Amino acid sequence: MLNTHSIKVIGHRNPDTDSVCAAIAYSRLKNLIDPDHPCKPCRAGVLSRETEFVLRHFQVPAPQLYTSVRPQIRDIDIRQMPGVDGEMSLRQAWTTMRDQRIDTLCVADGPYLKGLLTVKDVATANMDKLDPHILADARTSYKNVVETLHAQVVVGGIAGRTVEGSIVIGASSPELMEKAVSQGDIVILGNRVEGQLAAIELGAGCIVVCMGAKISRAICMLAEENGCLILRTGHDTYAAGQMIAQAAPIRHFMVSDDLITFTLDSLVEDAAKIMASVRHHYFPILDNDGAYLGVISRRNLLNLHRKQLILVDHNEQSQSAEGLEDAEVLEIIDHHRINPLVTDSPVFFRNVPVGCTCTIIYQMYLENGADIDAATAGLMLSAILSDTLMFRSPTCTPADRRAAEALAKIAGVELEAYADAMFEAGGDVSGKTAEEIFNGDYKVFTCGEVRFGVGQGTYLSDRNRKASEALVGPYLETALNRQGLDYLFYMFTDVRRSSTELLFAGGGAEEVVRHAFAPEIQDGVAQLPGVVSRKKQMIPALTRAIKEMANG
Repeated sequence: MLNTHSIKVIGHRNPDTDSVCAAIAYSRLKNLIDPDHPCKPCRAGVLSRETEFVLRHFQVPAPQLYTSVRPQIRDIDIRQMPGVDGEMSLRQAWTTMRDQRIDTLCVADGPYLKGLLTVKDVATANMDKLDPHILADARTSYKNVVETLHAQVVVGGIAGRTVEGSIVIGASSPELMEKAVSQGDIVILGNRVEGQLAAIELGAGCIVVCMGAKISRAICMLAEENGCLILRTGHDTYAAGQMIAQAAPIRHFMVSDDLITFTLDSLVEDAAKIMASVRHHYFPILDNDGAYLGVISRRNLLNLHRKQLILVDHNEQSQSAEGLEDAEVLEIIDHHRINPLVTDSPVFFRNVPVGCTCTIIYQMYLENGADIDAATAGLMLSAILSDTLMFRSPTCTPADRRAAEALAKIAGVELEAYADAMFEAGGDVSGKTAEEIFNGDYKVFTCGEVRFGVGQGTYLSDRNRKASEALVGPYLETALNRQGLDYLFYMFTDVRRSSTELLFAGGGAEEVVRHAFAPEIQDGVAQLPGVVSRKKQMIPALTRAIKEMANG
């Protein structure tokens, strides 16, 4: 069975630097302390420029993208049935199906699928065995004929030779055979010398002598002179006549058009619907390059291995990759408010009121006595600097600062200079679309019946901040309608001044902002001095305002 499983460590949608770096750092820790259960870092969205800068700086590859964790074909046991050669005889195909207890063979040319042969195709071919031209039409090799009849080559060579004529049963008199045998035919006959002689003289390409009969030296010499093969089989004429058509290669009967195949990334739900609509039992699986891997049946779908996940930097289902309800959550490592998803069984849940998930993971490295390499230290440092806005955010705790200072030493970077370079890279919006900027760090929240989104961009320069506002501002209404939200808010945070300019959309959004902050609002922009934290300042204030307004 073909199947490989690893525990996926994954952050929230529209991942920020903490979400991505936490996934990598925690995967490395888990692999150090529990190598029997390998973990793989993943991400649920596109990387921001800040995160790209961090990964590039510390030479760490980006985690694999998983926008959905719904069950895929890769999550079930795939039967590793090798592809068969299209030159395989029909009889050998039947024997293989019988021995392997499978009703479908996948015909492959090297790693690539060429067609399918089912039991139904074999049955149909057998019904056509009265066609005397079948072996020639199928360009059947004499090698297949020899193997099918369990024959011995008495005269001639079969390498590279194919049947060129019809199948003729040479049971009649030599006079009648003159009307039946043509150039290149394959003639099945018994031990009658006159029949053998007539077939050779009439230009047969091959004579098949049955019942293991002896063949005279004169007949052998004549056959060699005329380029006629002589095969000898232990079967009688009737059996040989019945069996010989089964020497035809399966490529002649296989189905090669409109094949129903799935890839490792195909959703199990979609595959099940397709499989239920057709009468096939087995379906080929291809990798992303189109190479054949094996087959699955409807029964395989019952043996589903749900994706096993560790969630970092979030604990709300609305922020997770799609299909979380179909996955198995094993752990949650987070520093946000608790609005947990429902799990099927108990999970390890570590939620600490610090400024960054990577601060928690750093503490777990220390608790487990695990070594932290320079690259991993750099990633965790970057996450802490990003989430705490270089310690300016009210979410920042002494634990965050201590962790950052220790990690900076391990990573070998000068903390403030590196932070400036990281924020400047993250604030660069050149060449970006409004949607790309908007999704850079964006989350959806719920408050009772109200669903609202809050995004945030952090900037060192006024130029980058104003350029982002100019692009994102007109896009807010579009994003609001696409996502079916009640309100949408976007924070443009000035790191140096510790302030935010807030843009908003949705009917009543301005009233919510006024109720929450009583700010100065001009041209649809609310000035929020001292507000830099989405988690500790923005979300609590908006949630409180929405509740109070709902209660009148």
